[in-house]
Amino acid sequence: MELYEYSAHELSKMLSEKKCSSEELTKSVLNRAAATDEKVGAYLTICGDNALKKAREVDEKRSKENLHPLAGIPIGIKDNISTKGLLTTCASKMLYNYVPPFDAFVMNKVNGADMVVTGKLNMDEFAMGSSTENSYFKKTHNPHNLDCVPGGSSGGSAAAVAAGSAVISLGSDTGGSIRMPASYCGVVGLKPTYGSVSRYGLVAFASSLDQIGPMARNVTDTAMLYSVICGHDNMDSTSAEHEYPDFAANLNSDVNGLKIGIPAEYFGEGVDDSVKESVMNTVRELEKQGAEIVEISLPSTKYALNAYYIISSAEASSNLARFDGVKYGYRTENYENLIDMYEKTRSEGFGDEVKRRIMLGTFVLSSGFFDAYYKKAKLVALEIVKEFNAAFGKCDVIATPATPGTAFKLGENMGDPTKMYAADICTVTVNIAGLPAISVPCGKVNNMPVGLQFIGRKFSEQTLLNTALAVEELNGEAKPVNV
Repeated sequence: MELYEYSAHELSKMLSEKKCSSEELTKSVLNRAAATDEKVGAYLTICGDNALKKAREVDEKRSKENLHPLAGIPIGIKDNISTKGLLTTCASKMLYNYVPPFDAFVMNKVNGADMVVTGKLNMDEFAMGSSTENSYFKKTHNPHNLDCVPGGSSGGSAAAVAAGSAVISLGSDTGGSIRMPASYCGVVGLKPTYGSVSRYGLVAFASSLDQIGPMARNVTDTAMLYSVICGHDNMDSTSAEHEYPDFAANLNSDVNGLKIGIPAEYFGEGVDDSVKESVMNTVRELEKQGAEIVEISLPSTKYALNAYYIISSAEASSNLARFDGVKYGYRTENYENLIDMYEKTRSEGFGDEVKRRIMLGTFVLSSGFFDAYYKKAKLVALEIVKEFNAAFGKCDVIATPATPGTAFKLGENMGDPTKMYAADICTVTVNIAGLPAISVPCGKVNNMPVGLQFIGRKFSEQTLLNTALAVEELNGEAKPVNV
């Protein structure tokens, strides 16, 4: 096996036992990226020289002291996470040349653990999309089938892990943007509890919904990376003060007595029968191991997609107002006055999907429409929270498909935004309620991966990781795809 094929927890042991060096490992991952990325398109920026320099520093440091278990492990970073001295473009023309003067909170954590950043990963522009086709720079392809999308908006993060051009990665999830690409690409993706990972340094899409999370080819690596990035941050007013365990050390696949809720609303119209079957077959296997299946209902789910796109677009309209060509990023070349410069810069700098959501958000916040749309969407959000609270009175976790189908073809839904938005139906409620959820591979349909989503109470990530581990032991860990 090549070094890039091993998992992070295997590599951690190999590094500590001097069976390989971080420099050798980093070279293996960078070589894999060079061999595959022309086809996959996962990276926007590869920082090979800096990565190798960091790897050599970690190897030197390891010879003198004990290091973090993930020290020396290569990691890819979604391109909406601020990285000091390294391009952070959000896959947008608007930020094509932006080099942040500061690191995000999660990058301070990653750097503190002495991990090796291999580069910045492609995404839908400003995290708005479900296919990573909305990137200004290029499209990302699904390593399992290069004619298919990897999901979005963290498509580059999932595709890199699936292809082996990153051992682990960071993505962000506003309405399913970690779990959908994890499902489509056959990897593990965790959307943490809102507030458990600081949003400081994450370029905002929808502030009440955004959350950074880990992606990996197995549950143990996901748990290890989550343990690194979680924690309180004074720079984020929504950051939760909470005690977090060592998630990897506490992993346990015993599901005996676990109550798994099955909501009828997630297995109805719009979800492929083959996906339902794959998910339920896995749940029944957990039942054989002692888990109890409980039927539950989340009736407001049918309103969730509409509520999500109203709330997220409203917040995007506000957050993206800062991109006006004045302080940083793109500025139009020809303009007559300040207002003309604003208009032309934003018209030229934003892509179609971003402009569509800004216009929708501005509309629902406008006088005369605020009560009719935004206020009602927030009331729906409250109902969704109440229904989840009631459901967790009956069960420990909720099992659903992560996506209504497997990865669709590139270009298939680009001309129909409503069809593209429908791909988020299984995931948006989690962000609205601020809950944690994980997508774990549970089989294939027509040779394409299917993801099983587990949703939990706030701060129940350990339970979700343990349940996902039980699924992984049924199906085996994912390995890099032969691209």
